[in-house]
Amino acid sequence: MENTIKKPPMERFILDIIQKSGILIILVLLFIVSSVFVGGFFSLVNLTNVMRQITVVTIIALGATFVIILGHINVAYGSEIALIGCVTCKVMVASGSLTLSLFVGLSLGLAIGALNGCVITWFKIPAFIMTLAVTTIARGIVLLFTNAIPITGMAKQFAFLGQGSLGFMPVSVLILIVLFFVAFVLLKYTAFGRHLYATGGNESAAIASGVKTKSITRRAFLLDGLMTAVAGILMMSRMNSGQPASGVGYEFDAITAVVVGGTSLAGGSGSIVGTIIGAVIVGILNNILNLLNVNSYIQQITKGIIILVAVVFDMLGKRARRA
Repeated sequence: MENTIKKPPMERFILDIIQKSGILIILVLLFIVSSVFVGGFFSLVNLTNVMRQITVVTIIALGATFVIILGHINVAYGSEIALIGCVTCKVMVASGSLTLSLFVGLSLGLAIGALNGCVITWFKIPAFIMTLAVTTIARGIVLLFTNAIPITGMAKQFAFLGQGSLGFMPVSVLILIVLFFVAFVLLKYTAFGRHLYATGGNESAAIASGVKTKSITRRAFLLDGLMTAVAGILMMSRMNSGQPASGVGYEFDAITAVVVGGTSLAGGSGSIVGTIIGAVIVGILNNILNLLNVNSYIQQITKGIIILVAVVFDMLGKRARRA
């Protein structure tokens, strides 16, 4: 009997491989090349340092994944983590209570996320414009109430969150792992996750199917705010001080990690696993460039090229799938 199942063309086969495993292949190749050609990269001290360094950006990226799948974007992460982190430190110094300071910090993150989501859905303001305004507002507030002076005098248990380890594993990385599993389950195995993809893919069709798209958007921004709060607290904990001028450029690294991980800026597609891999790739690249003493300006150019290439490949992949 003649086989009626046609084998896919070589182009389609290669495209499928790239779509399913391309980002993982890039990570493995980058790790191998770095280990061979970059002195000091493949050492326990350096790898542990990389893990600590990528934690903050990766947690921000987890929240950003939900927002970007919707087709929105938040450009205020740097200012938000500075504000949330400094407020947390201020409460820690004033009260001496780790529990109270964490509660205030996480609540502030939820409040910022709620503000973003509500204004965007109620007034139909583009997320880019809304969060651009929040960038200036949050940075101004944190500089005003700290007088641009770092906050010091936190208790030792606060520093443990960002600097401590349980065995060989940094506490901050353990927190990241927990948040990863929460985000993964929410996106892959809940109605919220399905509705998120539907809203980002085609909002009109989602509304016609009965999806409450405004509610989904607000909940996504709430998650985004919560993740940002955790990231801000861990960053200040690692420095054991509240730095009002910190966080500059973190939004770009987080968005780069999400896009490199395969989440489309046009919305409707993406994964938490891809975001984690993208964040590791960005972290390794940053580490390599630092180990090689590459000029910081060149590092910025490199990151810009990376995100541009990632977006171009995303658009080419979409065109190929339509063909």
